[in-house]
Amino acid sequence: MSTGEIPAFFRVRQSFERPRVSHPEREVRAELERIFPGGAIAADAEIGVTVGSRGIGGIANITRAAVDFLRDHGARPFIIPAMGSHGGATALAQAHLISHFGVTEETMGCPVRAGMPTRSLGRTADGVEIRMAEVAWESDGILLVNRIKPHTDFKAPLESGLAKICAIGLGKLEGAREIHRHLFTVGLANAIRSVAESLVATGKVLGGLAILENAYHETAKIVGVPRAGLFEVEERLLEEARRLMGRLPLDEIDVLICDRLGKNISGAGLDTNITGRSVYGYSPGTPWCEGMPSITRIAVMDLSDESDGNAVGMGLVDFVPERFLSRVDQRVTSLNSMTACAPAGAKTPVVLPDDKEAILAAIRTSPIRPEGPRVVYARDTLELEHVLVSEACLPLLAERPGVELASRPESLTFDERGRLRSAFA
Repeated sequence: MSTGEIPAFFRVRQSFERPRVSHPEREVRAELERIFPGGAIAADAEIGVTVGSRGIGGIANITRAAVDFLRDHGARPFIIPAMGSHGGATALAQAHLISHFGVTEETMGCPVRAGMPTRSLGRTADGVEIRMAEVAWESDGILLVNRIKPHTDFKAPLESGLAKICAIGLGKLEGAREIHRHLFTVGLANAIRSVAESLVATGKVLGGLAILENAYHETAKIVGVPRAGLFEVEERLLEEARRLMGRLPLDEIDVLICDRLGKNISGAGLDTNITGRSVYGYSPGTPWCEGMPSITRIAVMDLSDESDGNAVGMGLVDFVPERFLSRVDQRVTSLNSMTACAPAGAKTPVVLPDDKEAILAAIRTSPIRPEGPRVVYARDTLELEHVLVSEACLPLLAERPGVELASRPESLTFDERGRLRSAFA
């Protein structure tokens, strides 16, 4: 019988498909050589390379390899932090965000130009204003670098990837706000695509470098994407990325505990493809898209350092401890959520004095089961190879492929302040 107390946990190891790129830097050079043969790179051309706010595995090495390729071919590369409204929509904060990933002027050997002003280039046929950062427009060309993955807010042939970093990332605050404003008219997917197509049509975008990751947060594939056919290539890569995603070990969960959420983990703090909750509204236990898990309660202990106070997505969480709230920059979080036309993402969860109380509250407000609560504990929604599950979950995992029991029962432990000692430290 469930007592509303914290149960014992069993560590399980999940196995996912695991293609890996052995030498990402070599792969970057080979792919760029393929799409920019011979004299395709003009001598002395100033070429911007995009870097976003997501924690892409090995992004510093991948970006440096692209910068070195451009320089070796006579260009003068520079880095553009391409992340819409993130970082409170200031140049200094956007440059600081990518420094968390090792992307700085010193490590890249080239300038970082983080200016926020944009230029209007007219409107799409759907009436969406097309904006591009001045630092990008004034360059001789742009190389789009980004990870291809399912988006957290919509489903379409193109979701999160090269088109998105082109339309929203390079649009800075004004462009991101304009595109999201059309969420209720043409739809977010259509607005992103139409703006990206318009920007590519200017000739300013030279091509892209698409990154796929496996469920272990490793580089699974790097693909050079020429300007011609860019969107068709991205559509094919998205299907591959969808297949490579990790997942939680159960489809029906009473309580999900996570050590942290953050912008480096997902644009929604916790990946909505993993949690089944949407920033545009959700009902606990009802997934926003077919095939996603049903989770009644979510408790998160902390905000990632790399988020710089941006806790957007916390509105999808039910319980947090006071230490989580103390890390939130309300101005930055509110700006990001309002730009995305998703104010629910910035709403404050129920705040409890400490981690233990937050976890207990989640369990006590979840379904009562004779066998006890189905609780899953993960570090975050990006790292899902190792997770902990309560005893009530074990019978449901017995026949699940790719799930291996890896420990005897263990109890969660807390320090003298009631803070959870992470099982993933």
